[in-house]
Amino acid sequence: MVKVLFVCLGNICRSPMAEAVFRQKVKEADLSDQFEIDSAGTGDWHIGKPPHEGTRGILDQYAIDYSGMKARKVKKSDLQDYHYIIAMDAENLGNLNAMAQYERTGEVARLLDFLPESQVVDVPDPYYTGNFEEVYDLVNKSCEKLLSYICQRENLKKS
Repeated sequence: MVKVLFVCLGNICRSPMAEAVFRQKVKEADLSDQFEIDSAGTGDWHIGKPPHEGTRGILDQYAIDYSGMKARKVKKSDLQDYHYIIAMDAENLGNLNAMAQYERTGEVARLLDFLPESQVVDVPDPYYTGNFEEVYDLVNKSCEKLLSYICQRENLKKS
């Protein structure tokens, strides 16, 4: 099982969007039995809450399932349990690296590291900006490239 964790600040906008989009791409590639996918936040303000209404709206618009998703906070054990820990921005990446110190076993990267043609390096936070469509576009494109990257590294074949 390849374990992938998406991380943002509160785990209600960007990381659950990335989790749902990546899950959909894995399903379409007929690889669901090869992956465990989750999301979490570095902050604890929204623990137990569903994704933000803006995230739910954009996922509904593209018919992407997010049922059962609830916000949670990153645990130190996540840094050892997950193979790929994907942060939405530099602040989240810094928080993860500080939390992990030398105890992580997985690869930690920013989501937009997988979309080098992007003009931005951090996924903007739509909680503050309301730009859910722009965030979806970035997440969708970079999740496609992330899946290809992981498939190549893990010798998985997409159908």
